[in-house]
Amino acid sequence: HRLLAAYVSCQKVGAPPEVVARLEEACGSAVGMAGDAVGSGSIGEDPALDQFMEAYCEMLTKYEQELSKPLKEAMLFLQRIEFQFKNLTASSDVGCNEGTERNTGSSDEDADLYNMIDPQAEDRELKGQLLRKYSGYLGSSKQEFMKKRKKGKLPKEARQQFLEWWSRHYKWPYPNRCRLE
Repeated sequence: HRLLAAYVSCQKVGAPPEVVARLEEACGSAVGMAGDAVGSGSIGEDPALDQFMEAYCEMLTKYEQELSKPLKEAMLFLQRIEFQFKNLTASSDVGCNEGTERNTGSSDEDADLYNMIDPQAEDRELKGQLLRKYSGYLGSSKQEFMKKRKKGKLPKEARQQFLEWWSRHYKWPYPNRCRLE
């Protein structure tokens, strides 16, 4: 019974409502027939088979969870997009009755969806304000830093290594094919 239920659960993931209803009906009738029939095989006669069926049932349950996770994520994504679309159409219809009639969701659900859509909006807005306010200062500080860095010399050890390399390679500073390979 559990094995059949797990298999049918996998089949129901993403299926249209009419297919889900037919699957549940078929599963119910199959369970009813299995309960009426007294078969020769029963649980406990073959422990290896019982163990295999149990493992297979668990695998189907995990498979159903793996199948339903992306579907739930996709449905949530579509709800968010639909909410954004409603906001766009409602904002273009400000003052019209059409905009208020279209938005049928509750305000709590809308607020929750809006918060889930962009939880970092305040951070980005603050960052934008700070950049606008201090962009001149940041730009001049960057230029000043770059000037100081250009005027600076190499550290003593690095300069010494460079001079040694140059004294060996001053005639032809480019590497030959042997050194490249």
